[in-house]
Amino acid sequence: MILRFADARARVLNTVPLAQPESEAVSLDQAVGRVLAAPVLADRDYPPFPRATRDGYAVRSSDVAETPAQLKLIGEVQAGSVFAGSVQEGECVSIMTGAPAPQGTNAVVMIEYTHPMEDGRVTVERTVSAWENIVPKGTEAVAGTVLLEPGRRIRYPEIALMASVGCTRVQVYRRPRVAIIATGDEVVEMDSPPRPYQIRNSNSYSLRTQVAAAGGEPWPLPIAPDESGRLRELIELGLTADLLLLSGGVSMGKFDLVEQVLRDLGAEIFFDGVLIQPGKPLLFGHAKGKYFFGLPGNPLSTMVCFELFARAALERLAGIAAGPLVFPRARLASAVKVKSGLTRFLPALVGGGYSEPTVELLNWKGSGDLAALVKANGFLVVPEDRDELKEGEWVGVLPREV
Repeated sequence: MILRFADARARVLNTVPLAQPESEAVSLDQAVGRVLAAPVLADRDYPPFPRATRDGYAVRSSDVAETPAQLKLIGEVQAGSVFAGSVQEGECVSIMTGAPAPQGTNAVVMIEYTHPMEDGRVTVERTVSAWENIVPKGTEAVAGTVLLEPGRRIRYPEIALMASVGCTRVQVYRRPRVAIIATGDEVVEMDSPPRPYQIRNSNSYSLRTQVAAAGGEPWPLPIAPDESGRLRELIELGLTADLLLLSGGVSMGKFDLVEQVLRDLGAEIFFDGVLIQPGKPLLFGHAKGKYFFGLPGNPLSTMVCFELFARAALERLAGIAAGPLVFPRARLASAVKVKSGLTRFLPALVGGGYSEPTVELLNWKGSGDLAALVKANGFLVVPEDRDELKEGEWVGVLPREV
Protein backbone atom coordinates (compact mmCIF):
# COMPACT_ATOMS: atom_id res chain seq x y z
CA MET A 1 0.00 0.00 0.00
CA ILE A 2 1.42 3.36 -1.05
CA LEU A 3 0.21 6.35 0.98
CA ARG A 4 0.40 10.11 0.73
CA PHE A 5 2.85 11.78 3.12
CA ALA A 6 0.27 13.07 5.61
CA ASP A 7 -1.58 9.74 5.66
CA ALA A 8 1.63 7.75 6.20
CA ARG A 9 2.75 9.90 9.12
CA ALA A 10 -0.73 9.69 10.65
CA ARG A 11 -0.61 5.90 10.28
CA VAL A 12 2.65 5.78 12.26
CA LEU A 13 1.34 8.03 15.02
CA ASN A 14 -1.99 6.20 15.26
CA THR A 15 -0.41 2.73 15.19
CA VAL A 16 2.51 2.89 17.62
CA PRO A 17 1.10 3.11 21.16
CA LEU A 18 2.41 5.70 23.60
CA ALA A 19 4.63 3.62 25.86
CA GLN A 20 5.52 4.00 29.53
CA PRO A 21 8.89 2.27 29.69
CA GLU A 22 10.62 1.23 32.90
CA SER A 23 12.23 4.16 34.66
CA GLU A 24 15.48 4.88 36.45
CA ALA A 25 16.86 7.72 38.55
CA VAL A 26 19.80 9.70 37.19
CA SER A 27 21.62 12.80 38.39
CA LEU A 28 20.47 16.11 36.99
CA ASP A 29 23.58 16.51 34.85
CA GLN A 30 22.87 13.12 33.23
CA ALA A 31 19.24 13.88 32.45
CA VAL A 32 19.62 16.05 29.35
CA GLY A 33 18.02 14.40 26.32
CA ARG A 34 16.18 11.85 28.46
CA VAL A 35 12.40 11.60 28.88
CA LEU A 36 10.91 12.57 32.22
CA ALA A 37 9.14 9.67 33.96
CA ALA A 38 7.72 11.40 37.06
CA PRO A 39 6.24 14.85 37.68
CA VAL A 40 8.43 17.63 39.03
CA LEU A 41 6.75 19.74 41.72
CA ALA A 42 7.41 23.21 43.05
CA ASP A 43 9.07 22.83 46.47
CA ARG A 44 7.88 26.30 47.55
CA ASP A 45 6.11 29.33 46.12
CA TYR A 46 7.79 30.89 43.06
CA PRO A 47 8.90 33.52 43.38
CA PRO A 48 9.22 32.94 47.14
CA PHE A 49 8.96 36.70 47.70
CA PRO A 50 7.66 39.69 45.69
CA ARG A 51 10.60 40.07 43.29
CA ALA A 52 11.75 43.30 41.65
CA THR A 53 12.26 43.03 37.89
CA ARG A 54 14.01 46.39 37.44
CA ASP A 55 16.64 48.53 39.12
CA GLY A 56 15.05 51.60 40.65
CA TYR A 57 13.03 52.57 43.71
CA ALA A 58 10.44 50.50 45.55
CA VAL A 59 7.43 52.74 46.24
CA ARG A 60 3.77 52.79 47.19
CA SER A 61 2.02 53.33 43.85
CA SER A 62 -0.42 55.76 45.50
CA ASP A 63 2.51 58.04 46.39
CA VAL A 64 3.35 58.59 42.71
CA ALA A 65 -0.18 58.81 41.33
CA GLU A 66 0.71 62.39 40.42
CA THR A 67 4.18 63.32 39.19
CA PRO A 68 6.65 64.75 39.68
CA ALA A 69 6.62 63.44 43.24
CA GLN A 70 9.30 63.71 45.90
CA LEU A 71 9.87 60.75 48.26
CA LYS A 72 12.16 60.28 51.23
CA LEU A 73 14.88 57.67 50.60
CA ILE A 74 15.12 55.45 53.70
CA GLY A 75 17.39 52.61 52.57
CA GLU A 76 18.60 50.17 49.95
CA VAL A 77 18.03 46.49 49.19
CA GLN A 78 19.89 44.26 46.75
CA ALA A 79 19.37 40.72 45.50
CA GLY A 80 20.13 38.23 48.25
CA SER A 81 19.21 40.56 51.10
CA VAL A 82 16.06 41.88 52.81
CA PHE A 83 15.07 45.39 53.85
CA ALA A 84 14.32 45.11 57.54
CA GLY A 85 11.84 47.94 57.91
CA SER A 86 8.49 48.89 56.43
CA VAL A 87 7.95 51.68 53.91
CA GLN A 88 5.43 54.32 54.99
CA GLU A 89 3.61 56.98 53.04
CA GLY A 90 6.00 59.34 51.24
CA GLU A 91 8.99 57.01 51.51
CA CYS A 92 10.94 54.82 49.09
CA VAL A 93 13.80 52.31 49.05
CA SER A 94 16.52 51.91 46.42
CA ILE A 95 16.16 48.40 44.97
CA MET A 96 18.10 46.16 42.59
CA THR A 97 16.73 43.64 40.11
CA GLY A 98 15.95 40.33 41.83
CA ALA A 99 15.66 41.79 45.31
CA PRO A 100 12.53 41.30 47.49
CA ALA A 101 10.23 44.30 47.53
CA PRO A 102 10.17 45.87 51.03
CA GLN A 103 7.08 45.56 53.18
CA GLY A 104 4.64 48.35 52.40
CA THR A 105 5.66 48.78 48.71
CA ASN A 106 3.78 47.50 45.69
CA ALA A 107 5.70 48.86 42.67
CA VAL A 108 9.15 49.75 41.39
CA VAL A 109 9.90 52.96 39.52
CA MET A 110 12.68 52.36 37.02
CA ILE A 111 15.82 54.33 37.82
CA GLU A 112 15.63 56.07 34.43
CA TYR A 113 12.56 58.00 35.59
CA THR A 114 14.03 59.28 38.89
CA HIS A 115 16.46 61.92 40.09
CA PRO A 116 18.18 61.68 43.50
CA MET A 117 18.38 64.98 45.41
CA GLU A 118 21.10 66.23 47.76
CA ASP A 119 18.73 66.37 50.74
CA GLY A 120 18.11 62.59 50.71
CA ARG A 121 14.93 62.72 48.68
CA VAL A 122 14.19 61.24 45.25
CA THR A 123 12.17 62.95 42.53
CA VAL A 124 9.94 60.53 40.60
CA GLU A 125 8.98 61.71 37.10
CA ARG A 126 6.64 58.87 36.07
CA THR A 127 3.64 57.15 37.62
CA VAL A 128 3.48 53.39 38.16
CA SER A 129 0.53 51.11 38.67
CA ALA A 130 0.21 48.61 41.49
CA TRP A 131 2.68 45.69 41.07
CA GLU A 132 4.39 47.27 38.10
CA ASN A 133 7.96 45.90 37.83
CA ILE A 134 7.31 43.45 40.69
CA VAL A 135 6.40 39.76 40.35
CA PRO A 136 4.16 38.97 43.35
CA LYS A 137 4.95 35.97 45.53
CA GLY A 138 3.63 32.67 44.15
CA THR A 139 2.46 34.02 40.79
CA GLU A 140 4.81 31.76 38.81
CA ALA A 141 3.98 28.65 40.83
CA VAL A 142 2.46 27.77 44.21
CA ALA A 143 4.16 25.15 46.38
CA GLY A 144 3.09 21.68 45.26
CA THR A 145 2.21 22.75 41.70
CA VAL A 146 3.24 20.32 38.93
CA LEU A 147 5.88 22.16 36.92
CA LEU A 148 6.85 19.36 34.52
CA GLU A 149 4.67 16.45 33.42
CA PRO A 150 6.02 12.98 32.58
CA GLY A 151 6.69 12.36 28.91
CA ARG A 152 8.61 15.58 28.31
CA ARG A 153 12.02 15.58 26.66
CA ILE A 154 14.52 17.18 29.03
CA ARG A 155 16.38 20.08 27.43
CA TYR A 156 18.23 23.03 28.94
CA PRO A 157 15.07 24.92 30.10
CA GLU A 158 13.89 21.84 31.98
CA ILE A 159 17.37 21.39 33.48
CA ALA A 160 17.30 24.99 34.71
CA LEU A 161 13.81 24.62 36.19
CA MET A 162 14.66 21.38 37.97
CA ALA A 163 17.84 22.93 39.36
CA SER A 164 15.80 25.86 40.66
CA VAL A 165 13.56 23.53 42.70
CA GLY A 166 16.46 21.47 44.05
CA CYS A 167 15.82 18.36 41.94
CA THR A 168 19.22 16.67 42.18
CA ARG A 169 17.92 13.25 41.03
CA VAL A 170 15.58 12.85 38.08
CA GLN A 171 13.31 9.91 37.28
CA VAL A 172 13.58 9.17 33.54
CA TYR A 173 12.32 6.48 31.18
CA ARG A 174 14.64 3.79 29.88
CA ARG A 175 15.84 4.53 26.35
CA PRO A 176 14.28 2.27 23.69
CA ARG A 177 16.82 -0.03 22.08
CA VAL A 178 16.88 0.38 18.30
CA ALA A 179 18.42 -2.30 16.09
CA ILE A 180 20.03 -1.02 12.88
CA ILE A 181 20.72 -3.24 9.87
CA ALA A 182 22.21 -2.06 6.58
CA THR A 183 21.53 -4.45 3.70
CA GLY A 184 23.08 -5.21 0.31
CA ASP A 185 26.03 -7.04 -1.19
CA GLU A 186 27.33 -3.69 -2.44
CA VAL A 187 27.76 -2.38 1.12
CA VAL A 188 30.99 -2.95 3.07
CA GLU A 189 32.08 -1.86 6.53
CA MET A 190 33.73 1.52 6.88
CA ASP A 191 37.20 0.13 7.53
CA SER A 192 37.12 -2.27 4.55
CA PRO A 193 38.57 -1.13 1.21
CA PRO A 194 35.59 -1.08 -1.18
CA ARG A 195 35.86 -2.67 -4.58
CA PRO A 196 35.00 -0.47 -7.57
CA TYR A 197 31.36 -1.61 -7.46
CA GLN A 198 30.94 -1.32 -3.68
CA ILE A 199 30.20 1.50 -1.20
CA ARG A 200 31.01 1.95 2.46
CA ASN A 201 28.27 1.58 5.04
CA SER A 202 27.36 5.17 5.89
CA ASN A 203 23.69 4.54 6.67
CA SER A 204 24.32 2.65 9.89
CA TYR A 205 26.41 5.54 11.19
CA SER A 206 23.95 8.26 10.27
CA LEU A 207 21.11 6.23 11.79
CA ARG A 208 23.08 5.69 15.01
CA THR A 209 23.43 9.46 15.32
CA GLN A 210 19.77 10.12 14.55
CA VAL A 211 18.57 7.41 16.93
CA ALA A 212 20.72 8.75 19.78
CA ALA A 213 19.53 12.32 19.12
CA ALA A 214 15.92 11.13 19.20
CA GLY A 215 16.38 9.48 22.60
CA GLY A 216 17.05 5.89 21.60
CA GLU A 217 19.89 3.49 22.27
CA PRO A 218 21.35 2.44 18.89
CA TRP A 219 22.25 -1.22 18.43
CA PRO A 220 24.09 -1.65 15.11
CA LEU A 221 24.05 -5.18 13.70
CA PRO A 222 26.19 -6.68 10.91
CA ILE A 223 25.50 -5.85 7.27
CA ALA A 224 22.89 -8.21 5.82
CA PRO A 225 23.73 -9.71 2.43
CA ASP A 226 21.27 -10.11 -0.44
CA GLU A 227 20.57 -13.68 0.67
CA SER A 228 17.35 -14.69 2.41
CA GLY A 229 18.79 -17.01 5.06
CA ARG A 230 21.30 -14.63 6.63
CA LEU A 231 18.94 -11.67 6.18
CA ARG A 232 16.25 -13.57 8.09
CA GLU A 233 18.67 -14.38 10.93
CA LEU A 234 19.62 -10.74 11.33
CA ILE A 235 16.03 -9.50 11.12
CA GLU A 236 14.95 -12.00 13.79
CA LEU A 237 17.78 -10.76 15.99
CA GLY A 238 16.81 -7.14 15.30
CA LEU A 239 13.21 -7.85 16.31
CA THR A 240 14.39 -8.56 19.85
CA ALA A 241 15.01 -4.80 20.20
CA ASP A 242 12.25 -2.25 20.84
CA LEU A 243 12.39 -1.00 17.24
CA LEU A 244 14.06 -2.30 14.09
CA LEU A 245 15.45 -0.08 11.33
CA LEU A 246 16.65 -1.59 8.06
CA SER A 247 18.20 0.41 5.23
CA GLY A 248 18.11 -0.83 1.67
CA GLY A 249 16.48 -3.82 0.03
CA VAL A 250 12.97 -2.36 -0.02
CA SER A 251 12.57 -1.46 -3.70
CA MET A 252 11.18 -3.72 -6.43
CA GLY A 253 14.43 -5.23 -7.68
CA LYS A 254 15.23 -8.95 -7.89
CA PHE A 255 17.53 -8.74 -4.87
CA ASP A 256 15.37 -6.45 -2.76
CA LEU A 257 14.43 -9.17 -0.28
CA VAL A 258 13.52 -7.30 2.91
CA GLU A 259 9.74 -7.15 2.48
CA GLN A 260 9.44 -10.80 1.49
CA VAL A 261 11.56 -12.01 4.41
CA LEU A 262 9.47 -9.93 6.80
CA ARG A 263 6.26 -11.34 5.36
CA ASP A 264 7.68 -14.86 5.73
CA LEU A 265 8.13 -14.01 9.42
CA GLY A 266 4.43 -13.16 9.67
CA ALA A 267 4.82 -9.39 9.51
CA GLU A 268 1.86 -7.10 9.14
CA ILE A 269 2.77 -4.38 6.64
CA PHE A 270 0.94 -1.09 7.23
CA PHE A 271 2.38 0.55 4.12
CA ASP A 272 5.20 -0.20 1.68
CA GLY A 273 5.57 3.15 -0.04
CA VAL A 274 5.01 6.86 0.51
CA LEU A 275 4.50 9.52 -2.15
CA ILE A 276 7.55 11.58 -1.19
CA GLN A 277 10.94 12.50 -2.60
CA PRO A 278 13.40 11.34 -1.45
CA GLY A 279 12.22 8.07 0.02
CA LYS A 280 9.26 6.66 -1.89
CA PRO A 281 10.04 2.96 -1.16
CA LEU A 282 9.42 2.79 2.60
CA LEU A 283 8.15 -0.08 4.75
CA PHE A 284 6.38 0.25 8.06
CA GLY A 285 5.06 -2.78 9.86
CA HIS A 286 4.87 -5.05 12.90
CA ALA A 287 6.37 -8.49 13.45
CA LYS A 288 6.93 -10.68 16.50
CA GLY A 289 5.51 -7.98 18.74
CA LYS A 290 7.86 -5.24 17.49
CA TYR A 291 7.61 -2.38 15.01
CA PHE A 292 10.01 -1.96 12.12
CA PHE A 293 10.86 0.39 9.28
CA GLY A 294 12.42 -0.65 6.00
CA LEU A 295 14.13 2.58 4.93
CA PRO A 296 15.39 3.25 1.41
CA GLY A 297 19.08 2.56 0.87
CA ASN A 298 20.16 5.89 -0.59
CA PRO A 299 21.70 7.92 2.26
CA LEU A 300 19.58 11.06 1.88
CA SER A 301 16.39 8.97 1.63
CA THR A 302 17.39 7.04 4.76
CA MET A 303 17.94 10.22 6.77
CA VAL A 304 14.80 12.02 5.61
CA CYS A 305 12.55 9.00 6.16
CA PHE A 306 13.92 8.57 9.67
CA GLU A 307 13.13 12.19 10.54
CA LEU A 308 9.65 12.10 9.00
CA PHE A 309 8.47 8.71 10.25
CA ALA A 310 10.82 6.58 12.36
CA ARG A 311 11.61 9.42 14.79
CA ALA A 312 7.91 9.72 15.63
CA ALA A 313 7.65 5.98 16.35
CA LEU A 314 10.81 6.05 18.46
CA GLU A 315 9.55 9.01 20.48
CA ARG A 316 6.28 7.24 21.25
CA LEU A 317 8.19 4.14 22.35
CA ALA A 318 10.29 6.44 24.56
CA GLY A 319 7.15 7.82 26.23
CA ILE A 320 6.81 11.06 24.25
CA ALA A 321 3.54 12.00 22.59
CA ALA A 322 5.09 13.12 19.30
CA GLY A 323 3.49 16.34 18.14
CA PRO A 324 2.93 17.64 14.64
CA LEU A 325 5.89 18.48 12.46
CA VAL A 326 6.66 22.18 12.42
CA PHE A 327 7.65 23.77 9.11
CA PRO A 328 9.06 27.30 9.57
CA ARG A 329 8.48 29.67 6.68
CA ALA A 330 11.07 31.44 4.55
CA ARG A 331 11.10 33.34 1.28
CA LEU A 332 12.25 31.31 -1.72
CA ALA A 333 15.43 32.75 -3.22
CA SER A 334 14.93 31.21 -6.68
CA ALA A 335 11.99 29.56 -8.43
CA VAL A 336 11.72 25.76 -8.25
CA LYS A 337 9.99 23.55 -10.81
CA VAL A 338 9.12 19.89 -10.20
CA LYS A 339 6.47 17.38 -11.20
CA SER A 340 3.42 17.36 -8.97
CA GLY A 341 2.23 14.24 -7.16
CA LEU A 342 4.97 13.87 -4.54
CA THR A 343 5.62 15.81 -1.36
CA ARG A 344 9.27 16.76 -1.73
CA PHE A 345 11.90 17.44 0.92
CA LEU A 346 14.85 18.85 -0.99
CA PRO A 347 18.26 19.82 0.50
CA ALA A 348 18.36 23.57 0.96
CA LEU A 349 20.23 26.39 2.62
CA VAL A 350 18.30 28.68 4.97
CA GLY A 351 19.69 32.16 5.60
CA GLY A 352 18.71 35.81 5.59
CA GLY A 353 18.49 36.35 9.34
CA TYR A 354 15.46 36.41 11.61
CA SER A 355 13.68 39.39 10.01
CA GLU A 356 13.69 38.13 6.42
CA PRO A 357 14.55 34.42 6.30
CA THR A 358 15.33 33.00 2.89
CA VAL A 359 15.75 29.48 1.55
CA GLU A 360 17.54 28.32 -1.56
CA LEU A 361 17.52 24.88 -3.14
CA LEU A 362 21.00 23.36 -3.35
CA ASN A 363 22.35 21.80 -6.50
CA TRP A 364 22.20 18.13 -5.58
CA LYS A 365 22.68 15.04 -7.73
CA GLY A 366 20.16 12.71 -6.13
CA SER A 367 19.61 10.79 -2.91
CA GLY A 368 23.19 9.54 -2.71
CA ASP A 369 24.77 13.00 -2.83
CA LEU A 370 26.16 13.31 0.70
CA ALA A 371 28.47 16.15 -0.32
CA ALA A 372 25.43 18.33 -1.09
CA LEU A 373 23.62 17.25 2.07
CA VAL A 374 26.37 18.41 4.41
CA LYS A 375 26.05 21.91 2.93
CA ALA A 376 22.32 21.99 3.74
CA ASN A 377 20.83 23.15 7.02
CA GLY A 378 17.27 22.21 6.12
CA PHE A 379 14.94 20.82 3.49
CA LEU A 380 12.72 22.84 1.18
CA VAL A 381 9.19 21.41 1.33
CA VAL A 382 7.26 21.27 -1.95
CA PRO A 383 3.59 20.28 -1.48
CA GLU A 384 2.33 17.38 -3.55
CA ASP A 385 -0.12 19.55 -5.53
CA ARG A 386 2.52 22.08 -6.67
CA ASP A 387 4.68 21.85 -9.77
CA GLU A 388 6.28 25.26 -9.31
CA LEU A 389 7.26 27.49 -6.42
CA LYS A 390 7.84 31.09 -7.43
CA GLU A 391 10.77 33.25 -6.41
CA GLY A 392 9.95 35.35 -3.37
CA GLU A 393 6.98 33.33 -2.12
CA TRP A 394 6.81 32.04 1.45
CA VAL A 395 7.52 28.31 1.56
CA GLY A 396 7.86 25.65 4.24
CA VAL A 397 11.20 24.37 5.52
CA LEU A 398 11.96 21.21 7.48
CA PRO A 399 14.93 22.03 9.75
CA ARG A 400 17.76 19.52 9.85
CA GLU A 401 17.64 18.06 13.35
CA VAL A 402 21.21 16.75 13.65
